[in-house]
Amino acid sequence: MANQFGRRRFIILGGAGVAGTLLLKACTKPGSSPTASPSAAPDTAASPSAAPVAASGNTVKVGILHSLSGTMSISEKSVVDAEQMAIAEINAKGGVLGKQIEAIVEDGASDWDKFAEKAKKLIDQDQVATVFGCWTSASRKAVLPVFESKKHMLWYPVQYEGQECSQNVFYTGAAPNQQIEPAVDWLLKNKGKEFFLVGSDYVFPRTANSIIKAQLQAKGGKTVGEDYLPLGNNEVTPIIAKIKKALPNGGVIFNTLNGDSNVAFFKQMQSAGLKPDKYPVMSVSVAEEEVKAIGVEYLKGHYASWNYFQTVNTPANKTFVENFKKKYGNDRVVNDPMEAAYIMVYMWKMAVEKAKTTEMEAVRKASLGLTFDAPEGKVTLENNHHLSKFVRIGEIGADGMFKVVSESKEAVKPIPWNQYVAETKGYACDWSDPAKGGKYKA
Repeated sequence: MANQFGRRRFIILGGAGVAGTLLLKACTKPGSSPTASPSAAPDTAASPSAAPVAASGNTVKVGILHSLSGTMSISEKSVVDAEQMAIAEINAKGGVLGKQIEAIVEDGASDWDKFAEKAKKLIDQDQVATVFGCWTSASRKAVLPVFESKKHMLWYPVQYEGQECSQNVFYTGAAPNQQIEPAVDWLLKNKGKEFFLVGSDYVFPRTANSIIKAQLQAKGGKTVGEDYLPLGNNEVTPIIAKIKKALPNGGVIFNTLNGDSNVAFFKQMQSAGLKPDKYPVMSVSVAEEEVKAIGVEYLKGHYASWNYFQTVNTPANKTFVENFKKKYGNDRVVNDPMEAAYIMVYMWKMAVEKAKTTEMEAVRKASLGLTFDAPEGKVTLENNHHLSKFVRIGEIGADGMFKVVSESKEAVKPIPWNQYVAETKGYACDWSDPAKGGKYKA
């Protein structure tokens, strides 16, 4: 477990003519928001009523729960900025059900027990209507019992390992078949068949690597090595030595490190002479924000698999990037988890307006089938509480941006239960059907 860090609590009431500050980022007048178009949602299974929420007066309270300190703050601070921008845009256009959204922001401090503690506080004390939060699967797993026991609602914006489908969570990042599996297929076709797997030592990298190993075995690839670092640990020299020994003539490195461990990893890769022409690294947790923090000189020529890059050419993305830079500064960048976080705030708003209430069971039912003209392209919230998403692979350029080298022609439907892993092959999830629910044999 990561060490507990100091924390700050921010409460921001965004709205037309109302400006706040978060993480010392200046707020300017928000720009226009993308067009959203809800579609009909099927009925869902009945469940006990959720806890009451505060939607009194002229405001609706929502929770934002991310790491503003500790090893994960390098990634999560910017996700909060994206969520706050979406809230400000919505408030500037009249809010939700005629009420302004009040965001109560809590610091999980890269400490999973702290995440659970703050989730309880947001639900019980602040009585928020929903929570937008988490990054690591460790933090999501820590809060999941809280949301399930209290029958509350979490919107989760980051790619993850799958093998989960909760009625109380909406997953707006990628499932493995929308990121990890296409990346492996592309690497096998374009970069080689020998893979060394390196990751942080917690549930996402270990489960992701189990999927990768099963996929490689099924498709003629080979896992030549596998090693892990405790989250926040920077002692990467032993891993570099193992990579050189396992791949003396070069090969693929699949990277599931999270947080600031990536800084040491890429710097020492370069120092050891392991360059992308012979040792291409495919990352699934390094995006534009991390490239900027690590240094493009260490990352140029390596790859990442995401659903969204800042360079995506859609009208909605042009608006999204322009509005973000106008609000937070022209030197800022946007990335996939930020886009997924932005999407989920709008998805919740659309579901509330369709349900005509913030009551959670009604919002859950109304959310299924909603579509949104997202920066990455049009996405749909499927019956398994995951989004259909575009799949993209990008090469890091000298400007720190990603050149898209592969992308799906249409949004790919999510598969939460992995079809390479024997224990979950053949299973699916459908919250629109009470006979199916979170896991059933398809």
